[in-house]
Amino acid sequence: MIRDWLQQIHFAYPALLWLLLLIPLLIVWYRIRGHRQYSSIPVSTTGIYRRIASGKYKMRHLPFAIRLVATGLLIVAMARPQSSNQEQRAEGEGIDIMLCLDVSGSMLAEDFLPNRLEAAKEVAAKFVQGRPTDRIGLVIFAGEPFTQCPLTSDKGVLLSQIYNIRSGMLQDGTAIGSGLATSVERLKQSDSKSKVVILLTDGENNGGIIPPTTAKEIAKAFGIKVYTIGVGTEGYALMPQQTVTGVVRSREKVNIDERLLTEIATETGGRYFRAKDNEGLTAIYAGIDQLEKSKIELTSYTRYAEEFYPLALAALLLLVLEALLRYRVFRKFP
Repeated sequence: MIRDWLQQIHFAYPALLWLLLLIPLLIVWYRIRGHRQYSSIPVSTTGIYRRIASGKYKMRHLPFAIRLVATGLLIVAMARPQSSNQEQRAEGEGIDIMLCLDVSGSMLAEDFLPNRLEAAKEVAAKFVQGRPTDRIGLVIFAGEPFTQCPLTSDKGVLLSQIYNIRSGMLQDGTAIGSGLATSVERLKQSDSKSKVVILLTDGENNGGIIPPTTAKEIAKAFGIKVYTIGVGTEGYALMPQQTVTGVVRSREKVNIDERLLTEIATETGGRYFRAKDNEGLTAIYAGIDQLEKSKIELTSYTRYAEEFYPLALAALLLLVLEALLRYRVFRKFP
């Protein structure tokens, strides 16, 4: 405990700590002075009193020891020990971002570990944690869209909503257009100069009431950039199916409308990415993170708290105790 405390201590005047070398010199001086006093008394009968070895005689060095401790504490207090606490404050112009995540049944395919949905959630959460000055929201979609979390700067709330996503929360299907349109709706009232949608899906549009091309035009009209991510391996992927006898896995073809996703991204000023595994998905989010940089200014400052008060108080109390012992208990004259 004391060691941890010392590691956090900074001395304003560390050179004063050299005065602690006076303590061993005072001890030497005290011993020499004591020998001189005893040798100056030639009366032989004083040996009787040494043999008595009363309690006072045994503790005759206590006042000097207390004074040494008090002196050491005063020297350390004069060096002004201080505890420091370093803090950083992030200020700057953030970006408003809507994560638009496909949660249809096909997102349970196991070509990602443990499946596409869980991999997408994990990477999205890391992306959110790395954007301290941005407002970020979350729209999920399957056969219909749903705003899981509106734009917020509270990353704790948003992360909780990301981890709460489950397959089957919405009617099944892949309503890419409706998901994008809902994300745009949540961003269009924003005053931020930079507004971005990151749309992740693993299929082709087959539901919803708003066509993807219409949603794309709405995004363009409001100056919203869309990054699109197609998730899935080439060829076939294992898909779990719940049956009366349990979960059965079958191989199903991966169908991603890359032409549509590329068109949406290109015409809104974004980019299309294809993720074929967990590492690829992580790299894509890292790439988007680099492309959409916030203007952040980090201000570092250190707070110092004075820690010499307890030491000075302890030294004062010890000096009072030493005076009481010297002039009351160990006094030489009545």
